Amino acid sequence: MSDRSTEEDQTAIRQRRARGEFVRGVSGFRHAIGDPEFPAEPGRYHLFVALNCPWCHRVTLARSVLGLQDSITMDVAFPNRTGDDDPEGPNLWEFAPDRIASLTGAVLPECTAETGTGKALRLARQIYRAEGSDEQSVPILYDKIAGRIVNNESAEIIRMLDAQAEPLGSNIATEDRLRLFPEVKALRQDIRELNDLIYTTINNGAYKAGFSSDQKVYEAAFDAYFATFEKLEERLSDGRPFLTGDRFTEADLRLFPTLYRHDPVYYVRMKLNGARVLDYPHLWRWLCRVYALPGVAEAGSLVHCRQGYFGRSWNHVVPRGPIRPMGYPEAYLHAELAVK
Repeated sequence: MSDRSTEEDQTAIRQRRARGEFVRGVSGFRHAIGDPEFPAEPGRYHLFVALNCPWCHRVTLARSVLGLQDSITMDVAFPNRTGDDDPEGPNLWEFAPDRIASLTGAVLPECTAETGTGKALRLARQIYRAEGSDEQSVPILYDKIAGRIVNNESAEIIRMLDAQAEPLGSNIATEDRLRLFPEVKALRQDIRELNDLIYTTINNGAYKAGFSSDQKVYEAAFDAYFATFEKLEERLSDGRPFLTGDRFTEADLRLFPTLYRHDPVYYVRMKLNGARVLDYPHLWRWLCRVYALPGVAEAGSLVHCRQGYFGRSWNHVVPRGPIRPMGYPEAYLHAELAVK
């Protein structure tokens, strides 16, 4: 279902973390819609997500661009996790629609209570506990009829939503619906190669840079991140609208969440201040082009991103900018802002 080569190498994980390297774990639930116990049916499945999480953003994007908003229900966690004073412990995803965001001084309207299990659980951890698991991550794809977690690996979830969009109840006609992983051998190979590069140096690379406590590890991740910016800028310089050509594919979808966050969040929070996306004219125009696709803008929230990334920093203060050349995400409506 997914390209396992894009998962984090788990070799010597404790030693690497002890040296200051950020090492992402591997998701434990790897069933698929279409398996005998998880048939593709409209209204059966549910997503648990957090809109600040880029891995969740992949999934909300797929749900939106494939026309599955009406047939796959969804709950949204608050972007900041629990604190040290929580009776269940700190750093847990919480479904808390009444929590106040420090950025806005108000509740975040996208946040919901937990409705997928029918038990009104407060924490994502409790969904896992019901299956005897110690995991606590999002996204979670959940079967409301079986009362079971199907999958919690974003790369696999987006692939199965694409493959099963029609029987799942997409509201977009087959001839008009995007195919994220088209059945063209050469195109699939191109997508796989891009996925591997983008995951290693961009998606996960941002975390390697931002959460490293070792200067050399940080600098290696920083250099690889911007080297890939240069490669993608060159790739798009031939006038193609999307990474693989004329079609928006899974490769574009997987790149978008990180670039969407780069200028307003990662530039500061992840210490990726080498350049803005705005400084790469072809990448910027690509970013604006993707943002303009139906369903994309509403699948994410920079308010949640800013609250989630900065609101859990040591002083909980969220930066106000950027303000030049204009605020974000409004800037994504202006492809002409790209540096010439």
